Amino acid sequence: MEFSDLVTRRYSVRAYKPDAVPEEMLQKVLEAAQAAPTAANRQPFQIIVIHTAGRQAELSRLYHREWFRQAPVVIGICAVSGQAWTRRDGVNYAFVDATIAMDHLILAATDLGLGTCWVAAFDPAAARQLLGLPEGVEPVAFTPLGFPADTAGPKTRKALTELVRYERW
Repeated sequence: MEFSDLVTRRYSVRAYKPDAVPEEMLQKVLEAAQAAPTAANRQPFQIIVIHTAGRQAELSRLYHREWFRQAPVVIGICAVSGQAWTRRDGVNYAFVDATIAMDHLILAATDLGLGTCWVAAFDPAAARQLLGLPEGVEPVAFTPLGFPADTAGPKTRKALTELVRYERW
């Protein structure tokens, strides 16, 4: 598939079929995250794969929407700040690197016919407890992963003229 088709075909899936995600497909999306560029190639993130069967109640504490736990898999990405590159002014790139990896994962899933939905409105305390996160590890985003049971609706995007500036502000 052409990259331009891939990025326009991706949408936030909010209904999932109960069909299991084949292990080969799961590995491909995880490999896409592994291949993501990171500052100084440090890869300061960890990916947590959660199989949802029997864990719906737990996952509802993390994020309250039913479709979130409807998919057979939920994937979380966590930033490990102590492993990240830090810019001279003190800005740590762990969150940036983790989000780039999650974006690669989501695009790879779309390419394979799987659905995802970027979730940032989760309960961080519940995420820390549910995932057993140690100090220095921060949950960044989650996505269900499964076969879509819905179809993409219309997307609205700002015009490039509203988003792009040349040379200066």
